[in-house]
Amino acid sequence: MADTGLVIRPAQTADLKRIQEIETAAGELFRTVGMDAIADDPPPTVEELNAYVAAGTAWVATDPAGRVAGYILVEMHGCWAHIEQVTVHPEHGRRGIGAALIAQVDQWAVERGLERLSLTTFRDVPWNAPYYQRLGFRHLPGTERPAWLRCVVEREKRHGLASWPRTVMSREVTAVPSA
Repeated sequence: MADTGLVIRPAQTADLKRIQEIETAAGELFRTVGMDAIADDPPPTVEELNAYVAAGTAWVATDPAGRVAGYILVEMHGCWAHIEQVTVHPEHGRRGIGAALIAQVDQWAVERGLERLSLTTFRDVPWNAPYYQRLGFRHLPGTERPAWLRCVVEREKRHGLASWPRTVMSREVTAVPSA
């Protein structure tokens, strides 16, 4: 169920420090499943985040008090919108914020005539692949991945993310089912 009073808006430069705080706080959850290296990974830099803001491919969800509770970053690749990151602060978890952020990207993609959403995620972490499956995403076999998406997977491997089972997921651009 979504937060009452939830507002989703384009991210602004003033939001970037809070986005980093959210990423760090959410990363701590990975310690509960033995993935300390993920928890220890630093958040994206302000410069990296600002590139998404400048491109118009970053959104935040704010709570009724106006505080940023979650964010989503997207990259466009041809007719695909690739969700680079979607994160909700643990204090705001399980309230539909992640699904609402993905719905925002879905609408944005529809407006641009894009055809698919994609993401990469941990296969066995409960709030990763199983969650995205509930939102209509399906595992995308390697033979069906475009070249740019195979490059994303290789980049993640170099960054150390392949230490745990990963998967690539995608779905058609449509209305997002609620989680």
